[in-house]
This record gives sequence, C-alpha cells and structure tokens, in this order.
Amino acid sequence: MTEPSTTRAGTGPSSAPAPTRRGPVVAALMLGMGLAAIDGTIVSTAVPQIVGDLGGLAVFSWLFSGYLLAVTVTLPVYGKLSDTFGRKPVLVAGVVLFLAGSLLCAAAWNMASLIAFRVVQGLGGGALQGTIQTIAADLYPLKERPKIQAKLSSVWAASSVAGPAAGGLLAGYADWRWIFLINLPVGLVALWLICRYLVEPEQGAPRAGARKPEARARVRIDWAGALCVFATGALLLTALVQGGVAWPWLSAPSLGLLGGAAVLGAVTVLVERRAAEPIIPGWVWRRRTIAAVNLALGALGLLMVAPTVFLPTYAQSVLGLGPIAAGFVLSVMTLSWPVSAAFSNRVYTRIGFRRTAILGISGALLVLLAFPLLPFPGEPWQPALLMLLLGAALGLFQLPLIVGVQSTVPYEERGTTTASVLFCRQVGQSVGAAVFGAVANGVLAARLGGDGDLDTLARALDSPGSLPPATTDLLRRAVDAAVDYVYLGAAGAAALALLVLLVLAPRRFPVLKDPGEG
Repeated sequence: MTEPSTTRAGTGPSSAPAPTRRGPVVAALMLGMGLAAIDGTIVSTAVPQIVGDLGGLAVFSWLFSGYLLAVTVTLPVYGKLSDTFGRKPVLVAGVVLFLAGSLLCAAAWNMASLIAFRVVQGLGGGALQGTIQTIAADLYPLKERPKIQAKLSSVWAASSVAGPAAGGLLAGYADWRWIFLINLPVGLVALWLICRYLVEPEQGAPRAGARKPEARARVRIDWAGALCVFATGALLLTALVQGGVAWPWLSAPSLGLLGGAAVLGAVTVLVERRAAEPIIPGWVWRRRTIAAVNLALGALGLLMVAPTVFLPTYAQSVLGLGPIAAGFVLSVMTLSWPVSAAFSNRVYTRIGFRRTAILGISGALLVLLAFPLLPFPGEPWQPALLMLLLGAALGLFQLPLIVGVQSTVPYEERGTTTASVLFCRQVGQSVGAAVFGAVANGVLAARLGGDGDLDTLARALDSPGSLPPATTDLLRRAVDAAVDYVYLGAAGAAALALLVLLVLAPRRFPVLKDPGEG
C-alpha cells in the first residue's frame, strides 16, 4: 500500500474480528441493500394505478419525497447508534421497521396513510443504507474491501434500474400493493441470516481505545441532538424537494422552511457542542480526511442528478426513444461503475486513495463537459458511450474515497463516519435536484419565451405526431439545450469535487493497521 499504516494515539485496530461465516452475512447485506435501493424507484411507474385506487393526485410526489426525507435525516442517528450499541441491533431494528412499513403500505386505505407509511419505510431504509456499508467494512480487511463494495454497488445499481420495470409489471398484471408485499419474504430471509450468522466482537474483551462494557452501559443517547438533526434535515430537504414544484422558490413556504432550517441548524450546533455523546461529533469535520470525503461525495450526489434524472427525459424527448430504450442508455453506467470499482484497488494500492479519486473525478469532468458537444439530435449510442465512460470514472472516484475514509477510523467510529459520508451524498442529491430543476426550467423559459416546465414538454413530446413538425423541432431543441446546461452544471460539481481533493484532502490518508499486520 502507498498509504501509510499508522495508528492514531489512543485507538486500536481499524477492523473488528470478522463473524465466523462471512458468506451468509454478505448475502444478507446484499438482500438488504437491494431492498433499500429498489424501494426508492419501484413506486414511480405504479403511480397511475395507486392514484386511481386511492386518489390524492395533488400530493402523490410525497410518496418519493417522504421516503427520501426519512432515509436522509436518520442516517447520522443510525451511524452514531451503531457505534454505541453495535451494528447488529441497529440493522435488525432497521429491517424490522422497513418490513413493518412495507406491510402497512400494502394495507394503506388512502394517499395520506400511504405517504405516512412510506415515511416509516424510510426510517428503516436509513438504517439499512448506513449500517450495511459499515458492516461491509468491518467484515473485510483493507485489501479486500473493494470486492464487497463492488458487490453492493452492483446490487444498488441493478435494483435502482430494475425498480421502475418491476413496479410497472406488478401494478399492471397483479396489484400495486404487491410492490410492498414482495419486500416481506426477501426481508425475512435477510433478517434470519443476520440474526443467525452476524457475530459482533465480544463486549467482554474490548478493543484498545474502545469503551469498556460498564462505560457502554452508562452511555446516554443524545436524544435532543437526534431530534435537532432530524428536524433540521426535514425542513431543509422539504424546502429543496418541494421548492419550485409545490410552490415558487421565493414564496412564503420556501423562505419559511429555509429560514427555519437555518435557525434549527444553529440550535443543532449548540446542542451538539454540549452533548457528551453527540449524534454528529465535531471530529467528523475537524479531521481533514473525513471533511474532504464528505464534501467530495456531496458534490458526487449533486452531479449524479444529471444522468439519473435528466438523461431519461433527454433520451425520450430529444432522441425519440421509448421508455425501455431510454432506460438502457442510462443503465450502461451501472455496468461500468461496479467493474471499475472492483479493479480500483489495483490503482489505489499503487498511487494512493487521493490520487485515484482525482483520476476518477477528472475523467468524469471531461465526460460531463463532452455531453453538450453531442450533435442534435444525435444517435443513442453517443450518450450511451458517455454514460459507460462516466460510470467507469465514478467507480474510480467513489469507492477509493469510501474505503479510504473507513480505513482511517477505528471500529467504534466507523458507523458515524460512514453515515456522515452517505448523509452528505444524499443531501447533495436533494440540492442537485432543486438547483438543476430550476436551471432546466429557466433555460426552457428563455428558449420558448415564457414559463417553461420540463415535465410538461416531455409529456407533449410523447406524441410528436399531434404537433406540427416545426413545433416538435423547437421543443426538442429547447429540451436539448436545457439538458446541456444541466450537464454543464454537473461538470461544475465535478470541478468542485476535484478542487476539494486537491486543496483539502491529505496527500496520504492516515490508514490504521488491520488486525494481524506488523
């Protein structure tokens, strides 16, 4: 390894003893990751059937927003709890909560109840996302972590892409309630595997630098901090998700939510400074490595909005592809990403985590800048090729940063560290959706001489035969220009991540020794 194997004063090895059988535990982690990923997208294609059955067309977007909010704002809380009480009880509680939410969603009697139960699902989903990533780092030594992370990335990518198709099939040929009921057998298998095979370190023989059992028994949960983090995140994300959609950006609801989030953010800082065991410890931002990775992956969440949200619209409205073909243009990125991530260890073992991430984000920056240079209307293979290259570049960027930052902290800090990284990435996605949505609609308004809305134009272009050829061409060129500007904004986010790595990240990550190393 190029990275030095140093041990911070007062800390022990960076990994806990592995469970006796890793295979069943890894299977459980992959099942849990698949559940968390697919439920973020599976509802999208079943909305017409759900609305037709339950009503509530005006608020159906909260089926997605409520789930996203609950997952995001609970990540720091679960991260801290997993460091305090262990990964297993947090993950078991998360799976149980997720399955309970799924069962309740299937029994929903109106849109309000379904939205509320989706929030319950999201509360469990937050535990799944953060704790699974942490356990994966606990199970494997540094040299082997790319393998498990690549597997989890593959599961996440495949589940996210398959979600809309699965939702459409279940809603069309069975009943939309099966979208949630199919979680039960999968989740129960994962729960059994976790309970049966996941063996955490013995509490009676603590690691160097870890709390003694009697200290753990006396630990106090920072409930005030957890509530403040939850409330601040909920207000901020609600403003970002609903601003410009449910109400104008400069309206009273947007300004009130943003102002309330700022006030609660200040209160959260004060509460966390006084807490004995804060939910978000100050060291998360005081350590250069963790702070740099948090900011860099926040920028990753920002730039990922361009391909995941806007590329399908571009493929259908500009290239004239059907939904399945448009999905394929995006899905090629999910093929190259895990492959690149799996081989990234051969790169970072030679040149280090920071340089590997710099190489990856530099490649992503070039790909994003190339997108606006595509001809109009172009051929489908052209954006598909760019997405293939983007996935390969981001695999080299994201995984070395996650593996690297997890390897700089001991076992008892890894849950908090992993959760902070995922939290920043989730917030970046929410910010990106709001910012790039405003950019796209602004470009459309300028091109069409009035108020523009990308969703409205996309629906109009679904049946181009109903429009005069000149009008169709005008609308397609307007959508093309809007998506081009979004990709330029994504390139700006990639440049920001590159700047963070060059300026803030240490040249060598302070990696701790794995057990058994000399």
